[in-house]
This record gives sequence, structure tokens and C-alpha cells, in this order.
Amino acid sequence: MNIKKLIQRVVLVGALALSGAVNGPISAQADTPAKQLFGSKRSGSSQKPAPFGSYAKGCLAGGEQLAQTGPTWQAMRLSRNRNWGHPELIDFVKDLSRKAARQPGWNGLYVGDMSQPRGGPMLSGHRSHQIGLDVDIWMLPAKKLNLSVGARESISSISMRRAKGAFVNSSWTRAHHEILKAAAKDKRVARIFVFPGAKVQMCKDEKGNRKWLRKIRPWYGHHYHFHVRLKCPKGMRGCVDQAPPPPGDGCQDAVNWVNDILHPKPPPPTPPKPSKPRGPLTLSDLPNQCRSVLSSR
Repeated sequence: MNIKKLIQRVVLVGALALSGAVNGPISAQADTPAKQLFGSKRSGSSQKPAPFGSYAKGCLAGGEQLAQTGPTWQAMRLSRNRNWGHPELIDFVKDLSRKAARQPGWNGLYVGDMSQPRGGPMLSGHRSHQIGLDVDIWMLPAKKLNLSVGARESISSISMRRAKGAFVNSSWTRAHHEILKAAAKDKRVARIFVFPGAKVQMCKDEKGNRKWLRKIRPWYGHHYHFHVRLKCPKGMRGCVDQAPPPPGDGCQDAVNWVNDILHPKPPPPTPPKPSKPRGPLTLSDLPNQCRSVLSSR
């Protein structure tokens, strides 16, 4: 092949790659941390909405953006560009915000991180939130729904925990209980993560049907916000559901968490050697569909 034809071939392959017709650039970036690839996308892909993979190892096709401000919500920390999700998550947030607006002292919800425009690993902060089915809801009552963009960067939520999460503090109200209850009773919800003391308090206070408490799961942190995770939408074969919570209301499990907080076990005499930390997820770690999600316009 002469030099002229070689140059023409290189130019043609480059043009096809830029147009998304071939997977050259993505294949070449197989070892690049996936968080860099997905974190650089500013808009959703022009595909049918679909979550691919699992909550902590996947991506989102056809992501929809939650409006920055609505009648009963405001998206926070807009600079992160994480107010994206599957349409089912968008609908859930709007529904829950309307229910929250009925509680005393609440005009709606302050919505924290959802997903990036195309899901995938985030540049910072989360291992999950990758397939557009997770959302963090602030514990701070949303009294003002006319916050400026700047205010949404500087204002912070408030902590509900006391004694390192063993108990709720004086900021906890019955409204928090009712909003979490409304979220848990939604059939689309798989589970909700909140600090152990909140779950124990809710178990003490709930006098009616307790089946919904099964979805409220104690987890580290989660005292400035609670984390709602939806089930995979029906018909989404590329989406991997998390195993369902154990049977029962889970109240004893939360008590066990609290006991571990109040009475921590001493460390073993010879601590085990720490395992070698795994590097960040790369594109090759994610479902194959994530390549087309990245290359789609």
C-alpha cells in the first residue's frame, strides 16, 4: 500500500470512529477507568431507556433528566450533573415528592444524587447509582423550593443520628417516618438504606401493618439522606436485580447493628492482612451494552 492510500485509510477510519460507526476509540480505552468515560458525558444517549448490569456495575441507556425544579422538588448539587435516571425513577421521585409535600413542615423534597447521564461508575462518591434506579433523598425538610443554583451548591442537609447512629437525634420527626414509609410502600421500591438508629426508631413507632419495614435496611452512613433503590423495571432483561431482603420486618437485624455500635467488639489479636485493593472498574468490566451506550449520540 502506497503512502497516499495509507493516509486515506487512516482518515476514513478516524472519521468512522468519531461518528460512532466503529468501536475503535472505546476499544482503545478498555483499560481507562470507566468513571472517566461515563463522567465525561453531559447528556443521555439517544436510545430506548434501559438499565444494563447491576447497581454497582452497569450503565444506563436513554437516561432522562429530572427537572432542576418542580412543583414539589428541587434537584441539589447541579454541578455534579447527577439528576438523571430511568424514566421509572423520575416518576417515583415526583410521586414521592408530592406525598412529602403533605407532611407538616415539608413542601416537597430536596433530591440528591441519582445517576450520571449515562449511568456507569461515578467520578466520586458512590459505588452504586450506576443504572439509573438509585436516588438519595435529603433528610433536610424542603421548605423553600425557590433556591438558586448557587444556594443548592452551598446548602447542606442535616444529620439525624446520635451516638454514632445508634439513635435518632432531636431533628428526627414523624414526618421523616411517614416519608420513608410512603417510599417503602411503593411497589417499585426494592429497598431503602438508612442509618441503624432510624430503623430501630421506626420499628418502635410503627403500630400498623409492618410489612413495609422489611424494605428499610440499616447501612453505614445514610444519616444526612436516605437511599432509595428501585427494582429492575418489567421487561428489562439486561438489568440485574439485587437479592430481596430477608423475610420479616428486619427490626431485630437493626437492633443487632445498634448493639454493635454501642458495644463494639475488640479487634482480633493479629488482624488479617488487608487484601490488595482492586483498581477502578474499566469498560471491559461492564456489560457489553455499555459500549453502545457510550458511543451513542
